[in-house]
Amino acid sequence: MTALIDHTRLHRTAKYFMDSGRAATHGDAMDILHGFGASICVGPEAATSVAHQIALLTLVNLLRRTLLGGIEILGVPDAPLLVPLARAHSLAAAAVELGGALATAANPAWPVVQIGTVSPCSDGISWQLTWQGWRGGVVPQHDTRRLLDDEANPLAAAMAAAAAAAELFAWHAKDHPMAGRRSAGLSLWNPGSDWLAQDASEPPLSYLPCSLWLIGLGNLGQAFAWLLACLPYAERSKVDLTLQDYDVIADSNDSTSLLSSLPLVGAKKTRVVARWLEAAGFSTALEERRFGSWTVRGPHDPAVAFCGVDNAPTRADLGGAKFELVVEAGLGAGPGGFRNFSLHTFPSSRRPDQIWRREDVGSALDVSSMPAYSALRESGLDTCGLAQLASRTVGVPFVGLIAAGLAVSEPLRRLHGSGGVELASGSALNLDDIESIRLPFSAYAFGYLPAL
Repeated sequence: MTALIDHTRLHRTAKYFMDSGRAATHGDAMDILHGFGASICVGPEAATSVAHQIALLTLVNLLRRTLLGGIEILGVPDAPLLVPLARAHSLAAAAVELGGALATAANPAWPVVQIGTVSPCSDGISWQLTWQGWRGGVVPQHDTRRLLDDEANPLAAAMAAAAAAAELFAWHAKDHPMAGRRSAGLSLWNPGSDWLAQDASEPPLSYLPCSLWLIGLGNLGQAFAWLLACLPYAERSKVDLTLQDYDVIADSNDSTSLLSSLPLVGAKKTRVVARWLEAAGFSTALEERRFGSWTVRGPHDPAVAFCGVDNAPTRADLGGAKFELVVEAGLGAGPGGFRNFSLHTFPSSRRPDQIWRREDVGSALDVSSMPAYSALRESGLDTCGLAQLASRTVGVPFVGLIAAGLAVSEPLRRLHGSGGVELASGSALNLDDIESIRLPFSAYAFGYLPAL
């Protein structure tokens, strides 16, 4: 069994325990993840609230890829599905489709997450999701602070779910002493500000971008798609999305990418994401080749691009494709940095090729001497396979969703009169400390549609 593990089959979160030395074998790392689980208690608001449904379904989708012990859901109302995040017609069926299991009592061994107005489900570790305007996060059970949980910007509910997933993982992994004892969240309108404080400058969400190019359809690219489907478009059929990727779904994508699953292994990422977006009502066009210096936007192509690739040479070429606006999101690597995220926008004070080198120098981190890799070597994995395995980064879906939330909010901020964010960086381990550089930008002039 161990000898069959390669870089395409590796669970990218299990790699955290392999790379840090906490797991002696790949099997031990998977056993650790199978010990992680959560109970989700859902209030009656989810029957009629788009934001509450987004919070629930986003949380289930994130957690089932990371907490392999199981996700049990209590109190889901018998209600129709109001958001196009699953193919099911009811909310309960959608939660099951995305990987949850319906239950009548909380598992006493697991922490609890509460969404909406519910009676305490457990005497143990518990969090409450809460959001308002462009701000979302979680507070622990002893914290009485609560936002309005309104419908102003549904991305705030998705960010609350991502913050909950980050705290749950940190609590299970025991790698942050404050997990379960602190609030955690962020503002998409003003990254780095106090997300629990009222912000009178937040506008209602009135305008949405209508034409976008998505470069890279892995962890980040699929998170872009998920969040676009959360936005309250009045007519999704009028939204044109160009999807660019050359790769196919691998087993390992199931652990990090929100639209991937094991039955889809071997399918082109472009076609998987296109089918999902088209089922949600969007119009798509496909570009099934690598992005590079040869890629040039045509006069009728989307002027705005989201980039979610994981290599420097591709990022360095972003400046030559003739996009009017590029929003680039990136994720950290290694056991110490996999929770990190960053955002760049272009044009800005520096060109992409001034930030990234076209020569890919690779990672300086060598984890091949860790016990788990020694065990793989002894089991018969050859040097090439071991090098490929060791070179893959640790990955978790909730960090990708947070980074994608900041990226998708960039055109939203500009559409609603805010200056742009040139650079932002932070960590899911400390969402209260997002650093950003904001500069005045001209008005967003690349097409928009009204929001519901």
